[in-house]
Amino acid sequence: MSAPTLSRRHRIRRGALTIVLTTCLGAALANCSDEATPAAGQSTASQAAGARLARVAQQAADTGSLGVIVRVDSGDGKPVEIAKQAAWTKDDHRLAAGDQFRVGSNTKTLTATLVLQQVAQKRIGLDDTVEKWLPGLVKGGEHITIRMLLNHTSGLGDFLLTPQFLPSLTGQEQRTWRPEELLASTPEQDPPTEPGEKYSYSNANYEALGLILEKATGSSLAELIEQKITKPLGMKDSFLATDAAWPAGKRHATGYEPDAKRLKALLSGTVDLPEGVGFAGPERPGDNIDTAAIDPSWSWAAGGMVSTAQDWQRFLTALMSGRLLPEAQMKQMRTTVDAPEEGGGYGLGLMKVDTPCGTVWGHTGGLPGYSSEMYTDATGTRSVAVFTITNFGIKEKKAATANKALVDAATCQMLGKPQPSASPTG
Repeated sequence: MSAPTLSRRHRIRRGALTIVLTTCLGAALANCSDEATPAAGQSTASQAAGARLARVAQQAADTGSLGVIVRVDSGDGKPVEIAKQAAWTKDDHRLAAGDQFRVGSNTKTLTATLVLQQVAQKRIGLDDTVEKWLPGLVKGGEHITIRMLLNHTSGLGDFLLTPQFLPSLTGQEQRTWRPEELLASTPEQDPPTEPGEKYSYSNANYEALGLILEKATGSSLAELIEQKITKPLGMKDSFLATDAAWPAGKRHATGYEPDAKRLKALLSGTVDLPEGVGFAGPERPGDNIDTAAIDPSWSWAAGGMVSTAQDWQRFLTALMSGRLLPEAQMKQMRTTVDAPEEGGGYGLGLMKVDTPCGTVWGHTGGLPGYSSEMYTDATGTRSVAVFTITNFGIKEKKAATANKALVDAATCQMLGKPQPSASPTG
C-alpha cells in the first residue's frame, strides 16, 4: 500500500489521520444529563450562559460533530457540564459528561511535565542530545536535543503516514508496536529540516521522550504517570492505554469516523488516499464507522492517555498553577516557538493559543473517533474541555465551523467573557 500524501495540518493532534490520520464522577453522577448542568447556587446570568452554550453544543453535534462533551470551570467551584449528541448515536451510547475519552495528543503535555520534573532534579538536561540517551536509535540523534523533541524542532518526520504503519492507524491491522520500531520507521521531514531550524509537529519526538524517561528513571512510563501525576492528583479515571480495551464497569464515549468512500471524498484535494483505505469497525448511520475498538496503544507517550474532562482539567490547572513544576521549569515550558498552525506558539509540550476572547494554554488531541481541546487561563484558575466523538468528521466545512464556534464559545465562557455572537453555522 502506498503512503498517502498529506498536508502538515492533517495530523493526529487536533490531530487527525494525523493522519490526520493528528464526565460524571462520584457524587457528581447525579448531575449527568443531556442538558447543561450548572451547580446549585449559580447566578441567573451564569445559568443563561450555560443554556446558550448547550444550544451551541447541540448544534455542533447535529452539524457533524455527532457528540460533544463540554466542561467549563470558571474557578468558582461551580462548573458547567454539557453532553449533547446526534439522535442516532444514542442507540450506541448515551453520552455523559463523565465518560472516559481517548485524549490523544493532550498526553504530550503530561509527558513533557514528567520530563521537566526530571530536569528539575538534574537527571535530564534540556540540552542533552538524544544520542546520549538513545544511542543509535534516532538518526541524527547527536544533533537533536531534549528541548528540540519537546517543542517539535527536531527535524524528525512522522511515522504515521508510512506504508507499514497506516493499516495499524486505521485499525485494519492488529499489531503491537514498540516505540523503538516506530522510531526506526520514522522518515526525514520533506523537505529535510535541520535540528532546531523550525517547528514541525511529529509524534516521533514524544515516542523518543517516553524511552528517555524510562531510561532516566528506571520506571515504566505507566508507573511514572501513576506515581507523579494521576495518583497524587486523584485522577481516578485516567490511565495510559496498553491495548484497545476499555475498563469494565466504566462509562466511555463511542467514537466515529467517516467510511472509506466518504473519507476519500472528504480528503480529496488534500490527501492522496489509496482507494478503499478506511477505518475498521461496525458500520453506523450516515456513512460512519464505530472506531471505539481501534487500538491506540501505539501512541503511548505521544497520545495514549484515557481520561475524563474533569480529570484532565484537574491536571492542567495543577500544572499551570505551579503545583507540578518549579518556577524555572514552568518558564521553560511556556517559552514558545512560532507555530501559526496551532493558533499561536508551541512551548515544551504546551500550546499557546490566541482565541477571540484572549490567550489560553493547553493542547489538542485526536485519534480515530476522538478529538479534544483542553485549555486554561495563564494562572490555571479557569479551565475548559471540549471533547468531540469524531476527528475526521469535523473536517467537513459546516462541521468544522460549528465545532470551532463551540470551542470559542466554551473558551470565552471559561474566561468570563461574552460568547461570540456569530452563528455557529456561519
